[in-house]
Amino acid sequence: MIRLGIVGCNYGRAVQLPAFRADSRCRVVALAGSDAARTAELARQSDIPEAYGDWAQMIGRPDIDAVAIAVPPKLQPEIAVAALMSGKPVFVEKPMAADLAGAAAMLRQAGALPAAMDFNFTEVMAFRKAKALIDGGALGRLRHIAVTWHVENASTRLRLKNWKTSAQDGGGALGNFVSHSLHYLEWFGGPLEGLSARLSGLPDDPSFETNAVLSLAFASGAAGSLSMSCAAFAGSGHRLEFYGDDGALILVNPTTDYMRGFTLSHTRRPDSAFVTVAAEVDPLDSLFPGDGRIAPVARLASRFLDAVEHKTAASPGFAEGYRVQVLLDAVRRSHDQGRFLDTTPGALP
Repeated sequence: MIRLGIVGCNYGRAVQLPAFRADSRCRVVALAGSDAARTAELARQSDIPEAYGDWAQMIGRPDIDAVAIAVPPKLQPEIAVAALMSGKPVFVEKPMAADLAGAAAMLRQAGALPAAMDFNFTEVMAFRKAKALIDGGALGRLRHIAVTWHVENASTRLRLKNWKTSAQDGGGALGNFVSHSLHYLEWFGGPLEGLSARLSGLPDDPSFETNAVLSLAFASGAAGSLSMSCAAFAGSGHRLEFYGDDGALILVNPTTDYMRGFTLSHTRRPDSAFVTVAAEVDPLDSLFPGDGRIAPVARLASRFLDAVEHKTAASPGFAEGYRVQVLLDAVRRSHDQGRFLDTTPGALP
């Protein structure tokens, strides 16, 4: 039995907790938050034996085998490094940190310990089917990937000043949303060798970072584009378009559920009509009708537990998390400097 402690009472309790409990090898034994009384009550409601208002006390327990962390990006490095220093494998949220220095500290400290990233879109069944088709040659050589992701998130709608709206805290549209896209774009298309970017906020309050537009170049020779807005009332949703020499593929979710609702369609020369492609039914999703995020995270949690059990590397791990942090840093610098930047692996920090 792997005994897990969770740091974070929001996403940690709502998503990580049921995701890890879905694997019979894991027992969640402790919850840590910033408010001791609130954390104790939430732990009681969730049938978690122990609660802490200080994450350091929880991490110091010798009977905790691993730690899952779900806190704002700027807080994550200190907690992750402390857990890793105590010899405990960690499972963390994206982005790794609010800056490259924090992400680098986490990567260095991890060493050979299992250290996993919660990049959950690549666990969505329709994404995995799209990946299999592309890798199997259904499009021929890839020419272009276009991503449009236009939604209105609750933090923007309610004008909440939190990490999800603040670039300074490692969030905003870039950290909260585009970090996902940068991960899955390289998962689908291979390494990005360059990019240019423009970021913006609400017209009446630019401190709310809500929009990102990126032009991308893949090392394969394919091009890419991304338009993301989390201030798009009645927006079109999340859409990925893949164009190759021999065909095209569209992966789209028009709903307000981030993980559920994706459909996949494909066409191949000489036909131009798209045909719906069935993806495997998610065997876990029906267990969690209230939250579409849990099933994809449950698969990542099980792989993390595999790594803990067998003392092997986790996937996706801190190397992938650090790569995304490098790209996030490049996006901000491209915006600040108004120029195209080389992002070939090894060309940047």
